[in-house]
Amino acid sequence: MKIFACNSNKVLAEAITSYIGVKLSDVSVRNFADNEIFVEINENIRGEDVFIVQSTSHPANDHLMELLITIDAAKRGSAKRITAVLPYYGYARQDRKTGPRSPITAKLVANLITSAGADRVLTMDLHAGQIQGFFDIPLDNIFSAPPIIKDMRNKFGDSDNLVIASPDVGGVVRARAFAKRLNAGLAIADKRREKAGESEVMNIIGEVKDKTCILLDDIADSAGTLCNAAKALKTYGAKEIYSYIAHGVLSGNALDKIKKSSIKELVLTDSIQASAEVKNTKNIRHISIAPLMGEAIKRINSDSSVSALFD
Repeated sequence: MKIFACNSNKVLAEAITSYIGVKLSDVSVRNFADNEIFVEINENIRGEDVFIVQSTSHPANDHLMELLITIDAAKRGSAKRITAVLPYYGYARQDRKTGPRSPITAKLVANLITSAGADRVLTMDLHAGQIQGFFDIPLDNIFSAPPIIKDMRNKFGDSDNLVIASPDVGGVVRARAFAKRLNAGLAIADKRREKAGESEVMNIIGEVKDKTCILLDDIADSAGTLCNAAKALKTYGAKEIYSYIAHGVLSGNALDKIKKSSIKELVLTDSIQASAEVKNTKNIRHISIAPLMGEAIKRINSDSSVSALFD
């Protein structure tokens, strides 16, 4: 087994290799003067099972090209099998046509990864489940639920006063699954979006008065939906509001919104490497998915069941 890391999330890649008990393999990923990306693998990989760790987070296009070029380098280096490990799969929200002449970019990215030479893909918490069908190679979509639920239990115990809240109707299935595991209540924010990037919460479905509410979602980008849902929960009488998010994209002025919001603490996974500003934000905390990703990589390497991780 050889595990390589491109530039998007080396901290997570090092944590994954530390969990598995191997060293991070040596690869040079750099830019020429004109910003062309150049990749050179600095050790023998002939006949090896190669894993390339790269979240396609901001800057998404640069990180995607790094991944594609590294896959090509591994293929031309005679690797036996190449697995693209994408803790965060960028472009996942472009999973369908939204207008007459709009693209389905999640499918395009799947084609690019396959054409580059990947034999399989490992990712976490895909925004849309149907993206699995965009690939003509095996894909393992694992879930951040185990470390998140463990953290929730450590923090909140078996409280009868706990409610899992979905910030929109699209996240109800996820919220219901967590509520069932935690024996907690369920609430849903009824969101009316006037235009892209802006949202307004009109109503809360479920009993939240004097309850500790946990807003649960897969992605926090502009954080508008999240903060509006928190505001509505507070209006409806919630005692305390926390939030757990799988992928903390946090673009634009998202951090300012979170700092000024009713959210007491936002908990993110490390699928996207946090900037210094995010790390220094008092009401934001990170939990690691390195053991989860590391275990999945070990099972793929040994041809064992990955789904058994979630039994």
